[in-house]
Amino acid sequence: MTKILLRFIFLAILCPMISACGIEPWVQPYERAHLADPIMSSDKDPVASAYISHVYEAREGARGAEGSGGGGCGCN
Repeated sequence: MTKILLRFIFLAILCPMISACGIEPWVQPYERAHLADPIMSSDKDPVASAYISHVYEAREGARGAEGSGGGGCGCN
């Protein structure tokens, strides 16, 4: 009885793992327009988020936190 149960559990775990290998997760270029829709944004206020991002870049600019270069003064 336990052998059959273990075999069933093994197959129940193995089958989804094998079938997941056949999925193509990449988004096609013509599908990107739907994903880039502003309604999909998680920001409630995009202007405030852009400002906070700018302040964070200026503050952490010496380390390159957001990828932009600069001395941290925010003048570039």
